[in-house]
Amino acid sequence: MPEERIMDLNQLQEMLPYRFRDASLLDTALTHRSYVNENPSELRRDNERLEFLGDAVLELCISDLLMQHFPDYQEGPLSQLRAAIVNEQPLAEMAKSFQLGDCLLLGKGEEASGGRSKPSLLANAFEALLAAIYLDTGFEEAAALIRRLFTPLIGEGYRTYRDYKTIVQQISQHAFKETPRYTLIHEYGPDHDKTFEIQISIADRIQTTGTGKNKKEAEQRAAEQAIRILETLLPDGRE
Repeated sequence: MPEERIMDLNQLQEMLPYRFRDASLLDTALTHRSYVNENPSELRRDNERLEFLGDAVLELCISDLLMQHFPDYQEGPLSQLRAAIVNEQPLAEMAKSFQLGDCLLLGKGEEASGGRSKPSLLANAFEALLAAIYLDTGFEEAAALIRRLFTPLIGEGYRTYRDYKTIVQQISQHAFKETPRYTLIHEYGPDHDKTFEIQISIADRIQTTGTGKNKKEAEQRAAEQAIRILETLLPDGRE
């Protein structure tokens, strides 16, 4: 392994903090398929198999954490909340916190297209990293890192994960046994630069609005405002 690569991986391990027994696992976790395709003579493996394994490790650990934090929640609400956590955006943010993008091995085309900052590549690399730790020293080490990273976020509340529609649906179904309703109430501006205003209604008790440059963004903003109200009415996320 080139000396520069070793230095980059060592710096990453200090940030984690976790020291690999087999540094080649970490190297593979941060190797994108595009690099392997462009450098066949290096006989490298890409990180896709590790990503597959890391996804399973992460889901198991997050499921366990959620069951501990929300002992009264049933399968449906737990699944929805897990989906809000184990998705591209929060995982990419985790990857950015460790500067995984700087350590990725990318093909020239992927590099030129901004691959080091692509949320999908970063999220995949983070999952592959978890699998590398799992294979290096076992489940407990991977689980310990996941607990350290995600437990404070779960403790801070639902807004951490920024998938407000999923979160408000989970709260609404649990507290009111109803699904939120979204209604487009206004759109304005020229066709190339429209702004949408959408209202969310929850159990005929809560109505808030949100605006955005597309309907999905407006729905997210409306859901975010609804969560703020729900947290004052239902401090524990339930009646």
